[in-house]
Amino acid sequence: MSITPPAQSLVTIGMPVYNSERHLGKSIESLLAQTYGDFVLVISDNASTDGTADICQRYVRQDARVQYFRNPVNVGMTGNFNRVFELTHTKYLKWSTADDFWAPDMLADAVAVMEADPSVVLCYPKTIIVDGEGREQGRYEDKLHLMQDDPAKRFLAVIENIRLVNHHLGLLRTDAIRRTRQFGKHVSADIGFVAEMSLYGKFFEVKKYQFYRRFHTESSSWNRGDEEQEARRFHAANVRRVPFNTWLYHWAFSNAVLHSPLGLVKKLKLFGRLGKWMYWDRERLYYDIRCDVPPLFGFAGKNSVPKK
Repeated sequence: MSITPPAQSLVTIGMPVYNSERHLGKSIESLLAQTYGDFVLVISDNASTDGTADICQRYVRQDARVQYFRNPVNVGMTGNFNRVFELTHTKYLKWSTADDFWAPDMLADAVAVMEADPSVVLCYPKTIIVDGEGREQGRYEDKLHLMQDDPAKRFLAVIENIRLVNHHLGLLRTDAIRRTRQFGKHVSADIGFVAEMSLYGKFFEVKKYQFYRRFHTESSSWNRGDEEQEARRFHAANVRRVPFNTWLYHWAFSNAVLHSPLGLVKKLKLFGRLGKWMYWDRERLYYDIRCDVPPLFGFAGKNSVPKK
């Protein structure tokens, strides 16, 4: 049965996909079954080579809320997240990955929170970890219910407490996203994005387990630490290494503070904290220099990952 989307939808659910045929149907079904139906589901296919396109087209025919777009080339995971935002024209955006799934009341609860409090820019639920077959493996505490009025305190709380990055898959205000630099072209760019969002509003955690995050061999969080695998997933399919990745990771935080509405004194205090974190991460920063500076001058760089 075809469902006609509202003329003025309040929410875009944006789904970046790539070779996602195994779990895509389950993920889409969980979204279309939401008790809050005032949304459009925008799917951006990152030049998949499996049956992903056919699955997406089937849902386009079944439900008028579903829109399908395809990138001519693979632009990497973060590039595809940004592409979804380009296709968003609603008050709220909820990014959604193709292998995870959601409880039916997730969207309704998040919209209620955001509509009631304009100071909240991100609303997310609690997380259940599941395996490739959808079986529960554990429950995860995100610890980022950030309702402080001070943006600097929220920013520091993100950097100090974030581990698994589930929060950008909650409901977000698009006008706040526009004030950020969105997702950078480096591994773990999602952390930088979440930290930057905290400078523009509060984070609200719904105290319900509504997000089912799937860990399996093809998920983006599987086998973290494999540099080539991370580069391919986050940047582009044919990339073996993101040059100066650790520097880009730290620069994302500094750039967020630099362009934020914070006053000069608070900015300087945050730069001081960020400088300390760079010092603690000095081995990986030095590793980037050894690997990536020599190629600039035509020499082969080091290729061994530093010990943690």
